[in-house]
Amino acid sequence: GVQAGVSHSTIARRIDQFEQRLGVKLLDRLPGGYSLTPAGEEMLEAAERVEHELHAVQRRLLGRDRQLAGKIRVTMIDVLATKLLMPSLTEFSDTYPDIEIELLIGYETVDLSKMEADIALRATDRPADHLIGRQVGTMAHAGYASPDYVKNHDLADAGSANWIGFGRGDRFPRWVKQSGFPHLPAKGIFESILLQIEAARSGMGIGFLPCFVGDRDPQLIRVDDKENFPTYGLWLLRHPDTRQTARLSVFVEFMAEAIAQYAPLLEGE
Repeated sequence: GVQAGVSHSTIARRIDQFEQRLGVKLLDRLPGGYSLTPAGEEMLEAAERVEHELHAVQRRLLGRDRQLAGKIRVTMIDVLATKLLMPSLTEFSDTYPDIEIELLIGYETVDLSKMEADIALRATDRPADHLIGRQVGTMAHAGYASPDYVKNHDLADAGSANWIGFGRGDRFPRWVKQSGFPHLPAKGIFESILLQIEAARSGMGIGFLPCFVGDRDPQLIRVDDKENFPTYGLWLLRHPDTRQTARLSVFVEFMAEAIAQYAPLLEGE
């Protein structure tokens, strides 16, 4: 009800009206909610096919657009936008004033096939096979903490120090086991890297952070080296149906050149 923007009673009433119009029952009302009937499952499959075709038509039409004007929806994680690329995004906007950037910040993978975004900048070693793009950089990570934290905590003692956690809440995830302090547990769940930075600054623990952030932060020092952690490729990706869209192509070229200039920072050199 919240996601649809209407109340549950309104949704139920519209379902009833739709079933009456079709003359078939689509949902079984159960104490715990709703369950699709066989007819409802068939209707859902048909609706998903229609949605897929509509997205395909939209992508093909977008792919014919040769104008350097219009909107570009770009998705990336917050820290890349705020701590590295905002000057380059600003320069792009100044260079191409008729192209409007819509920046979608998040840690969930958006579906480019469903036109949820036009371009994705992703840190990954396995970009999706159905997308086109290129690797534009390599992002290294290391362990960072505040000087006061290092001074007041014994990093050799699991009872004194800890990592700042994220993800599923595992106290000893793989990245901790690979670190120079595999005996220290991860505490808390801080999904945003920006939150992890603030937690490390405030002395909550050691942060597993991108080197381009930690190395430039005057409130943090590197306490665990990048060689202990995996690196991730940084990819600019889009759907192949949009390969001829001029504004997307110039954005990819522009940002690829910009990101290349940040290579030493990204790689933690």
